[in-house]
Amino acid sequence: MYTAFYLDVVREDILDARQWYAEQQKDLDAYFVSAIKEAVANIIKMPSAYAVRYKNVRIAHTKIFPYNIHFFIDETKEQIVITGIIHNKRKDALFLER
Repeated sequence: MYTAFYLDVVREDILDARQWYAEQQKDLDAYFVSAIKEAVANIIKMPSAYAVRYKNVRIAHTKIFPYNIHFFIDETKEQIVITGIIHNKRKDALFLER
């Protein structure tokens, strides 16, 4: 069974998005966090189900929110390394350096 590991910048990604959703509608930020948790749980169950998109990085999508979860599989540590949680409209190239 894999575990999830988040780069520090991912926490910033989540906090920024969460703050934005909190300003839009009551409790929408909590719903956003729940959608992210559900998507990460699905990744952990079957990480290879997601195609490699660039530099060994795979991308999963949340069901409701327009966010992509960028991650790679570290087989030696049995970890899913989350490198970014990014809005669909942002360019992937911005996150290649992560």
